[in-house]
Amino acid sequence: MTRIIADISVSLDGFVTGPDPGPAGGLGRGGEALHTWAFSEDPEDRRILGEATARSGAVVLGRRLFDVVDGPDGWSDEVGYGAGEAGRPSFVVVTSALPAALRLTGLDWTFVTTGLEDAVAAARERAEEASERTGTELDTVLMGGAATIRSAFEAGLVDVLSLHLAPVVLGAGTPLFTGAAPRTLVQRSVTPTSTATHLTYEVLR
Repeated sequence: MTRIIADISVSLDGFVTGPDPGPAGGLGRGGEALHTWAFSEDPEDRRILGEATARSGAVVLGRRLFDVVDGPDGWSDEVGYGAGEAGRPSFVVVTSALPAALRLTGLDWTFVTTGLEDAVAAARERAEEASERTGTELDTVLMGGAATIRSAFEAGLVDVLSLHLAPVVLGAGTPLFTGAAPRTLVQRSVTPTSTATHLTYEVLR
């Protein structure tokens, strides 16, 4: 079965957004610094981004994050998951209600209203279909937000945690792991670059 990878950028003080994130505020005050690495020309940053995108068969995100990326200042052809890369995966959104409108109509969206586990199952199915279609073993990626990743940890759904540690202290914002259930992880790789430290952990069951 496809691996489930939680992949997210985080500040040195543990935040995945700055203060006041949302459709109008993006990743909050100072939050864009978390993703400097994704736009870097550092060869290792480019390799990590390209390999992660190429391995992504389907991507899960929460409704708040969806509202940001689908908002007027969100993703575009130049900015977004898979933008500029070889291809884009399917996207599955965990939500309590369907959006009234959709700006990013060029992407493959599925909205699941029956909870995170059903959303992950739907994404895994799409990733496995993509794996069969391409002949390549692809992953199911949880890209956020923080509540989605915490809930997945608590449900025992995550196989791998991939953190992109940005050299910034935000002071406030959305914490990644506050209130998360205890988990044991094994460090598998550490890649420092000029803009981030990329960390990969296996999550033990």
